[in-house]
Amino acid sequence: MTAPLTDTLRSAIWAILNDLDLEGLVGTSAEIHLERPANLDHGDFSSNAALTLAKRNDRIPRELAQEIADRLMSAGIDHLIGAEVAGPGFVNIRLANDWLTDLIEVVVDEGSEFGRSDLGEGQRVLVEFVSANPTGPLHAGHARGATYGDALARLLEFVGYEVGREFYINDRGVQMQTYAASLAARSAGEEPPEGGYVGQYIRDWAALMSEGEDPLEWGYAHARAEQQRVLRALNVHFDSWFSEREMIASGAIERTLADLRERGVVDDADGAVWLRSTDYGDDKDRVVVKSDGEYTYLLPDIAYHRDKFGRGWEHLIDVLGADHHGYVARMMAAVQSLGHDREDLEIVITQLVRLERDGQEVKISKRSGDLITMEDLISEVGPDAVRLTYLLQSVDSPQTIDLDLIVRQSNENPVFYVQMANARINSIGRVAEERGMTRLGISEADFSLLTHDRELDLLRTLGQFPDVVRVAARERAPHKITTWVRDLASAVHGFYHDCPILHPDTPEDLRQARWWLAESARIGLRSGLDLLGVSAPESM
Repeated sequence: MTAPLTDTLRSAIWAILNDLDLEGLVGTSAEIHLERPANLDHGDFSSNAALTLAKRNDRIPRELAQEIADRLMSAGIDHLIGAEVAGPGFVNIRLANDWLTDLIEVVVDEGSEFGRSDLGEGQRVLVEFVSANPTGPLHAGHARGATYGDALARLLEFVGYEVGREFYINDRGVQMQTYAASLAARSAGEEPPEGGYVGQYIRDWAALMSEGEDPLEWGYAHARAEQQRVLRALNVHFDSWFSEREMIASGAIERTLADLRERGVVDDADGAVWLRSTDYGDDKDRVVVKSDGEYTYLLPDIAYHRDKFGRGWEHLIDVLGADHHGYVARMMAAVQSLGHDREDLEIVITQLVRLERDGQEVKISKRSGDLITMEDLISEVGPDAVRLTYLLQSVDSPQTIDLDLIVRQSNENPVFYVQMANARINSIGRVAEERGMTRLGISEADFSLLTHDRELDLLRTLGQFPDVVRVAARERAPHKITTWVRDLASAVHGFYHDCPILHPDTPEDLRQARWWLAESARIGLRSGLDLLGVSAPESM
């Protein structure tokens, strides 16, 4: 893959900073930015290097910025036509338009590889997500973790990680017995026990049970099959389904406790066994085995993470629901107590989703029966709309989803807006064929003709993709891909409206250049949508 120009510029700036023998370079890479100014009058890129380093080197920011700018101009960087000092000490960088038009051949040549990198090469990461109880259908709230986890795994693979996707089946404990008792009661024409599951799905599923079936085993198998089926419908796939009860039956709990004792990280006190989690930053030590000999939920979780590492995964990412905030510190402590670094585990907490219809909140509760299932949501709006809508914003903020909006065929609907952009691009080839028009080879196109603001805006947005991918992967933020896809769709719509390709009045040489620009945009849109697990329909 061709390295983006931003890499060249960053490397050049860092080489200059090192040549200037400036103090404080170590540890400042995250503070020194190369950004695209919101106002194009300020150039194509801007660096804050001088502002960041001037004070710690007893330098005047604008004077240091001028020195950086002068050295950039003499560095022989392709496409660079200007570097000037602005404001209190920014270096604004200007490039010739051919840095954009050259991008077309790069994108077309690399195709689906455009934007890939080796950021995670040689690293094995296991992403655990959804992880629901097999006591009923997945509901609409689960869709946030499902779409996020799947998109994150796609993104990490795209930048070179070896990725595993795992569903942890919470298939032991009181909730399984309650679920089985609820099925048995409904099958016998009775009301579920107090505190049982009363949703309509319990009636429906109980009616499917054959006489003599064990409600626990039948219910477990049926719930798992239904969850797997609906996840496939959402285009979410798992490499492994890990059963908690099978892990416990294997003796993993006893082996884990023995390992913790051998490491000297547990104490016996008051008849219980305690993990000294305060040694690793937790606010208090945690009981792993109660005084009655029963273990707490924490011990199986430690055993599960021990198993993950034991299977050769070097880095673990757990995607958990909003009710797991208190879980983070103790699991970080648990991982360290097993002899791993704190950085080997990441925990992503997804915030709650509020569903609205006609301006009113739609409740989600598996036990009470107020339930919008994931399947209901997919049936109503389609898997693409579900995925893109849930991936519109960061999972660390609450989300409100307007169910009426995401079925509306209008530009207010981000799903329709993005997919219509792709359909418009794909329509060019069909209409051209009907009119007997032919696209020439890319080497015959004169891209210097692409000077319209809409053309350059489309190229600028397209050129951001490799950087956006890497930032999204590093920050575990698939929503940044969604934002980029929407920006590219906006640029496509503007280009399509103002820069006609097949119109009889469009000169043939300009037509060919624009046609290839449209093709590069099509590749970019498809790549972005693929990372989100969203289809790219050729017609709407």
